[in-house]
Amino acid sequence: MDSSPADPAPSLGSPATRLEGREKVTGKARYAAEYALPDRAYAWPVPATVARGRVTAVDTTGALALPGVLSVLTPYDAPRLGPSDDPTLRVLQNPEVPHRGWYVALAVAETPEAARSAAAAVRVRYDAEPHDAVLHAGHPAAYTPDQVNGGYPAHREKGDAAAAFAAAPVRVDCAYAVPPLHNHPMEPHAATAHWDADAGALTVYDSSQGSGLVRSTLASLFGLPADRVTVVSEHVGGAFGCKGTPRPHVVLAVMAARHTGRPVTLALPRRHLAAVVGHRAPTLHRVRLGARTDGTLTALAHEVTTHTSRVREFVEQAAVPARVMYAAPALLTTHRVVPLDVPTPSWMRAPGESPGMYALESAMDELACALGIDPVELRIRNEPDAEPDSGRPFSSRHLVECLREGAARFDWAAHRTPRQDGPLLTGTGVAAATYPVYVAPSSARAHAFPDGTYLVQTNATDLGTGARTVLAQIAADALRVALDRVTVEIGHSALPQGSVAGGSAGTASWGWAVHDACTSLVALLARRSGPIPEAGVSVPADTTASAKQKSPYARHAFGAHFAEVQTDTVTGEVRVRRLLGVFAAGRILNPLTARSQFVGGMVMGLGMALTEHSTMDPAFGDFTENDLASYHVPAHADVPDIEVHWLDEHDKHLNPMGGKGIGEIGIVGTAAAIGNAFHHATGCRIRELPLTPDRVLTALG
Repeated sequence: MDSSPADPAPSLGSPATRLEGREKVTGKARYAAEYALPDRAYAWPVPATVARGRVTAVDTTGALALPGVLSVLTPYDAPRLGPSDDPTLRVLQNPEVPHRGWYVALAVAETPEAARSAAAAVRVRYDAEPHDAVLHAGHPAAYTPDQVNGGYPAHREKGDAAAAFAAAPVRVDCAYAVPPLHNHPMEPHAATAHWDADAGALTVYDSSQGSGLVRSTLASLFGLPADRVTVVSEHVGGAFGCKGTPRPHVVLAVMAARHTGRPVTLALPRRHLAAVVGHRAPTLHRVRLGARTDGTLTALAHEVTTHTSRVREFVEQAAVPARVMYAAPALLTTHRVVPLDVPTPSWMRAPGESPGMYALESAMDELACALGIDPVELRIRNEPDAEPDSGRPFSSRHLVECLREGAARFDWAAHRTPRQDGPLLTGTGVAAATYPVYVAPSSARAHAFPDGTYLVQTNATDLGTGARTVLAQIAADALRVALDRVTVEIGHSALPQGSVAGGSAGTASWGWAVHDACTSLVALLARRSGPIPEAGVSVPADTTASAKQKSPYARHAFGAHFAEVQTDTVTGEVRVRRLLGVFAAGRILNPLTARSQFVGGMVMGLGMALTEHSTMDPAFGDFTENDLASYHVPAHADVPDIEVHWLDEHDKHLNPMGGKGIGEIGIVGTAAAIGNAFHHATGCRIRELPLTPDRVLTALG
């Protein structure tokens, strides 16, 4: 088959604009709550107002008397659900209340306004029980789990870290705290469910990071064959991890649709998100570094305490990055977790790496100060030859090059003297970053048509990252055709299975399957004679065998963050004036979308450092900062010009494209770099995030 032009310009590595961009800016792209199905109704959930206890009665009389109200479901009359591995999804199944905000009823009405009014009119009585919702380091219920998030062992030890630390001539022993953080995507969780009773089929439009997982979960919960469930997640307005697993909203939407026989849309109000869709758990860190006088580490110990709910165990793997970073002959990393009467934590951008590297990189800065060694040089002196914990060789590791390139671009040496301009103090800081390379089995199908166009299908999810575009670029390169001859279909459970969009693994996972399908299609077409039939020719691919092979290499992305920070000693305000990131993340497949991902992560790290936090109210057992007025994510005025660069890294031990994940590494080192810059400017070290004016003024005295 002719694939003119004969030598199309390579698509991979070019800054292709988003294929769906026009649909989004014109409003043609539809999100989960925007499917206006005929006779659609709306649902609104009722959250519990006690932190622990039991529902003893639900009075729906006033709600049902309101105009337009169709039904109110309660734990006493809601449809019974089948099995699920996730107990947070078993909503309205019993009267138990494990935490404040747990859903105890669901109102369904003709309009969103009527549903909201009905939910407010439901009267619930409780038998409240004493609760415990506050994490502290010495909590008597703390225990060491077998594993932490990601399947990592909770405890690892090499050598005698305590003895090596005690014997070290220079020691740093510091405690750090990261508060609860919330994902707050632009599009709150929403679902539109349609139950076709005649066909026995369920169709759901869901805001999710993986429609395949939603389908299998709903099939189990509602006792349906998987092939009778269709889930569509064609456009998703952000997630940052909190849409990585099905959430209660989609279960309630389906429950309401089956109960009423009408399509039902449920869009969660933002104030509900903190309690029902996961959060980054607070983490308390103790980091001990022992070193020789030349800065060589002899001991590294990172101990983490965090919380989980009583509903489901989730343990933030915050000590795991310390197993990767620095050459220390004695290495201890361990986690303890406290079950509390709180919502279940879950994934938030770079879970583990983000809070863990804040603590480790802050401690490295404190060690540099104690030694009188430049912080960049200290990190270079402790560069390992192999992964410290496992001993495996790195597939590629260019952290030293990132540090040196960043120092040169930032003019680091020239800015190592703190500056004062009246009440304004300015300083600079640096921190390293790392994120593991993940890949998951996926499948794809590539089609060739007689008009010279191609269709590639895989059940990937584009969260706004540009996944469609990069997958089309991978396909175009493998097919050896121009990008405009390729169409990509994603975000539908009927398509070939794709992994969840998480762990910075989407492009590596789906792209591998797309690459294999397209290269197989090229080979098939080369063997054919005669024209392509009208229906086209197609080839499937499945990477299960390849993706599950255990690599002999330690595979990680690395980076270096540099920050310039200005502190107002009168108001306590901390402003970031410059941010620079240099990354080694394999082959950059699309510079335009990649830069957006790096910058987005760094902005999120800036928020983590300066403004984002949530407070657990001990008396009421809930998060007090539960909307965008009280939980301040960075606005344009908070963000300086951000400079991003990357190294041209060639790693043959990854996947056919040579790419590493980039969605999360941008956040990993940012908060530590900003905190270190604050210390450089003021001489004060604040070891609890964020650096809010009250803490700054207290530290400055």
